[in-house]
Amino acid sequence: MALRLCCAWIFILLLPGPSDGGKLLVVPMVGSHWLSMQQVVEKLSEKGHEVVVLMPEVSWQMKAAQAYTVKTYPVTQTLEELDGAFREYVTTNLQDRPFPLNVIAQYNISVHVFSTFFVQCKDLFSSKETLQYLNQSGFDAVLTDPVFMCGATLANYFSLPFVFFMRGFPCNLHYEAPQCPSPLSYAPRLFTFNSDHMTFFQRVENALVSLLELQYCNGFYQDAIKLSSEVLQRDVSLLDLMNSASIWLLRYDFVFEYVRPVMPNMVFVGGINCAQKKPLPKTQQSQLICFGCVFMTYGFQTACR
Repeated sequence: MALRLCCAWIFILLLPGPSDGGKLLVVPMVGSHWLSMQQVVEKLSEKGHEVVVLMPEVSWQMKAAQAYTVKTYPVTQTLEELDGAFREYVTTNLQDRPFPLNVIAQYNISVHVFSTFFVQCKDLFSSKETLQYLNQSGFDAVLTDPVFMCGATLANYFSLPFVFFMRGFPCNLHYEAPQCPSPLSYAPRLFTFNSDHMTFFQRVENALVSLLELQYCNGFYQDAIKLSSEVLQRDVSLLDLMNSASIWLLRYDFVFEYVRPVMPNMVFVGGINCAQKKPLPKTQQSQLICFGCVFMTYGFQTACR
């Protein structure tokens, strides 16, 4: 019953149309993830909701705006450290290695990047002034990007219902946590680079990677799990943090994904994945249309996500 009431309240916050405004805390992720979430935050503000965005003092692309209130908190990292970690990540992903060397390299650099960025979450919980402000603000719900799980930890800390706004998750967790079926016979796992048409040996590879998923995701999130357990003063698993989400707003289209059932609290909101840009000149539009026709003629399918 309590879960239904939480879900109903969050849906009221997010539904269009005139309504009494609620108070929403937004815990985003820096960089391109924020560019996607910012559009939703501005729309919520336009509809009368009081929105407070929690931002680290050092970040990518995150700036104050008139549409919402910004609360910053001090961090120990410099922008150069964040840039360096991301450059290493990109360089590693662009290198061509055979399986399983590609998986091992990408896993190691992903753990490094997660650990680097998660320092900002540790800084947040070290800021007593920020935590006191959040505790006294009387928020109704939390909207968060779950990639680093900081928002989920913060919502559990203040016993607030929260919404995930996301594109995807490593280790297939965005289907594992809500208990959605994800058949190994045609749903390829991350790092395998398989399609939905797999040979027998590719399916064996897919099954082996699936068995390891939760283990290597615990490696990704070891800092998040450790901090959450300390902050919440109980043993916390990664699935514990994710299962407590009231609603999953999935910013992609169901028709572009591998077919599988989803849970009632999972809502597809379309391809909100980039900042809006000015329309292309007509000449470039024509070139793009012709380019797309060539791809369709030769049997390729393209989709802007």
